[in-house]
Formats: sequence, C-alpha cells, structure tokens
Amino acid sequence: MTTKRGQAGIGLLVYPGAQLSAVYGLTDMFRTANRLAAEQGLPGVSALRVSHWQLSGDGRAVERVFDTHGTAGDLLAVLIVPPSLDDEPLGGRAATLARWMAARHAGGTTLCSICAGAFLLAETGLLDGRPATTHWTLAEKLAEQFPAIRLDADKLLIEDGDIITAGGVMAWVDLGLRLVDRLLSPGVMLATARFLLVDPAGREQRFYSNFAPKLNHGDEAILKVQHWLQVHGLEKLTLPRMAAQAVLGERTFLRRFQKATGLNPTAYVQHLRIGKAREMLEGSNLPIEQVAWRVGYEDPGAFRKIFLKVMGLSPGDYRRRFSVSRPDSLKAY
Repeated sequence: MTTKRGQAGIGLLVYPGAQLSAVYGLTDMFRTANRLAAEQGLPGVSALRVSHWQLSGDGRAVERVFDTHGTAGDLLAVLIVPPSLDDEPLGGRAATLARWMAARHAGGTTLCSICAGAFLLAETGLLDGRPATTHWTLAEKLAEQFPAIRLDADKLLIEDGDIITAGGVMAWVDLGLRLVDRLLSPGVMLATARFLLVDPAGREQRFYSNFAPKLNHGDEAILKVQHWLQVHGLEKLTLPRMAAQAVLGERTFLRRFQKATGLNPTAYVQHLRIGKAREMLEGSNLPIEQVAWRVGYEDPGAFRKIFLKVMGLSPGDYRRRFSVSRPDSLKAY
C-alpha cells in the first residue's frame, strides 16, 4: 500500500459540493500523524503523502491540485471521497470521476467514501454485492438507486478490504484515524486521537439516528395502523388488536405490514418505544426502571436487552453519553 519506501499516498477527491472542512481536516490530521510518527521513530513507512484531486477545467480529466510532497508520483495507497452537505453529489457529472476512481482501484488503490460520497463511489459499480454504509438519512435513497449494495446504515464505518465506507458527515474523523492505524501504527493513531482530543473508540451510526418509519408506501390500511401506533404504541399491544385497526386478518396484516414498513409489527413497536426511551434518557433523571415502565415494558431486564439490541448501547451507557439533564444534586443551582 505504499507509493515508495517512507511514503503512503492518500488522495482526497475535491469534487463540486465536497465538504471542504473534511478535506482540510483530514489533511491536517495526516500531517499531525506524520509528526507524531517521526517523534516515535517508526521504521518503514514514516510519512503520509496527502494530495488533492479535482476535475480539470473542461471536465474530461482529473488532475492533482495540491500535494504535501510537491509533485512526488501519482500512485495512491488510498483515495477518499469526502462528504457533501448536499443530498447527493454531482448528479449527472459523476461519470468521469467514477471511471478515474475505478481505474485507480484496478491499480491497487483502496477507495473510501464518507456520507454522501457513497453515491459517487457507488457510480463505479465497485460497491455492488459488497457491504457499505452512508449517512443514515440517505440510506433509503442510496438503496433505491443502487439496490445491489449490501447497505448497513447502522454502522459508522465498514472496512471491507480494499473499500472502506463511513457514515455521518463527521465520520471523516473515524475514517482518518482508521487509516492512520492501518498505514502507520495503532500507537500513532492513539497519539493522534489524543492530540486532537477525539475519541478513538468504535462508534455506530445507530447511536445518533432517529427511527424514521416509512409512510409513503401507499398501503392505506397499514398507514392507518402506523398513525394509531404513534398514539397507542406504549400501551399493551397484541397482534389481533393491531390487525383489527387495519380491518385485516392477522396473516394478511403481518404480510402487508412487513412489505410496507420493512419491519414486522413487534420490531416496529420496539423502535417506537426505544425512541421514546431515548428522549427520556437524554432529557430526564428518571430511573431506568421508570423509563422502562413508561414506554411499555413491565420487565426492566427485558427493556435493557431490547434497548441494547436496537441501539448497540445499554440504557445506562446511552444516558452517560447523551444526557443533557443535570444530576438531581444540581437541580437547585
């Protein structure tokens, strides 16, 4: 993965609409990692050469516009497609970039995308049949446009050998640290994280995403039940009760509910309840047992298991990470 002894080339693709804070943030991170690696006296690869690439003026080619090592070689160990604050980068202008990226990949370059950059990476066809992630708000759109991708938007980072995809807009931090780990060493990665005051521990996108049920599926009977569940979802629910709201037989209701929402009724209700529980854990000091009871779980143990399954964190860990409420001892101040 090195361009020559002592250097590993990392390219950043500055496409129209790319988030420049990520481009420059990654550049600064890799420069910091270089300095810390030099201080540690690592043998072998001792520098990450960072370059920026963009479409030429006529849009027919891709050219280098910046390189931390002058004009040293065009070989890249890694090419990163940064995030975009637009829903989807480039639109119909992606063909030239996609062909260039595919050629780089064929020559041994590892391709990476962040957030909406996954749309541009998907244009190469290299994500077909492979696991990938993107920002959780874009997951449905990416899946519709590129159905062959094995999309897992719960994950913040998916490393699949020669292709790495990252989820949220700020996931460039996670990707950058993973590349420092991969190209330099775990020790340099940890030192870089400490210097930048960022958490090197693995995160998941589901910690931050909100449950967004599908409502535009066109099945009026199921939509009626979904609206009803928004009001009654914390009550004691049974399959006959939900099927009755749809005026459907139970087997027909189950089939149509799964088809319309992508979830069975039990999982759907769990997501609704966990969403309410998250609000309480973030904004109140209620004991977890009371939170469980208020969102429809009589058994706190069962609530903890379901919360962990859905969120990837226990209720206590979630509260410690995301609570915006003050401890009871500080309420009077």
